[in-house]
Amino acid sequence: MSLIIDLDPPLTELPEAPAKLRILLTADELFYDESIRSIGVDRLIAASNVTKATFYKHYGSKDRVIAAYIGYRHRQLVASITKIVTDAPDAEAALRGVRDGILARIAAPGFRGCPFINAAAEFSDEKSPVRVAVREHRDWYNTVLERLTRALGHPLPGDAADELVLARDGAMSGGYAGDPIAASTALTRTYERLIAEAKR
Repeated sequence: MSLIIDLDPPLTELPEAPAKLRILLTADELFYDESIRSIGVDRLIAASNVTKATFYKHYGSKDRVIAAYIGYRHRQLVASITKIVTDAPDAEAALRGVRDGILARIAAPGFRGCPFINAAAEFSDEKSPVRVAVREHRDWYNTVLERLTRALGHPLPGDAADELVLARDGAMSGGYAGDPIAASTALTRTYERLIAEAKR
């Protein structure tokens, strides 16, 4: 498929040091399952099975772990969507693949909503590094959807991308806080309507 996926902001490299990676993976699990603010450095150190000196050598502060967590979640989604688009025969199949990925996440055990929305909700200052990183991620995601809807031939690809982003937000929030089946069905209807609009 000849679609170009914009990978900005650039992907951060995964840590090579085993202890540093273990801290990141532990933070990824705890921050998503329990919230970022509720997890202190001592809990991260204990759960990662590292010494305090090792933690501060690799990260220096909890803020740096939070930044690494947001970057890691972004990397995971970039890899997932890039594979979907690369493997898809056309834009329609790619869009349905992106949709199916969202549906799979909503249905997965331990689902707690969108990690980026959850992170943004914990930091009220819109200038905080967390909010900035979340906005950058959302801009990237919107750009991908705009390119896909444009390749599909939608008459208003920017508007369609905005609608798909908001539909995803609603489905992931509603799928966690409410009825996951209703949320997934509503998301599917939005995707199918926008695909149909491109075929008129």
